Amino acid sequence: MPSGRRLDLLNPTPFDWDDADLAIGLARTYRWGGHSVWPLPLSVAQHSIAVMQLRKNAARGPLDPLTELRELLHDAEEGLLGFDAISVIKPFLGDAFRSLTLRLEQAIFLRYGLPSWTMTEHASHKRADRLAAASEAVHVAGWTRDEVKNTLKISAKPQIDDPLFPIYGGTPWEPWAPELACARFLDELNRLKASV
Repeated sequence: MPSGRRLDLLNPTPFDWDDADLAIGLARTYRWGGHSVWPLPLSVAQHSIAVMQLRKNAARGPLDPLTELRELLHDAEEGLLGFDAISVIKPFLGDAFRSLTLRLEQAIFLRYGLPSWTMTEHASHKRADRLAAASEAVHVAGWTRDEVKNTLKISAKPQIDDPLFPIYGGTPWEPWAPELACARFLDELNRLKASV
């Protein structure tokens, strides 16, 4: 890891990385196989902040900091692996890969004191995650809305408004540079850790 710590992917512990390692990993791990209609690909770090914001936007009231933190860290194992498998290949990776990612997720939940998902919470999370995916498919990866529904089989309707634009400004839906994605993810992580 950039910090000098060593992560054993087959036997991870909650002490194998620091927060900056995770932020760097997520900022350098790309969604959509790294493909983008923009000059840069979309990082998992930016996606993670977007999903957290979409979940907050959909909630009836304010989310508690631990729920926000779990949303922010929902793909954290991908930052430790440096790999975000596109959906179509996941079935071919098999049980061994699922077991590896589950061990990483368990170490992450332990490190950050995250409660397990309830069925209701997970359903709310998946709605936000699918909405992010549908919107990214159109605005970042260049799919049409019909292709999102019929080819990608994502039923969520892509939204026009970028949930991150009111917070960060810039150009809506434009992927951030890795250094910026890293800094913004780390800022959110530190904010939420201080609140729980």
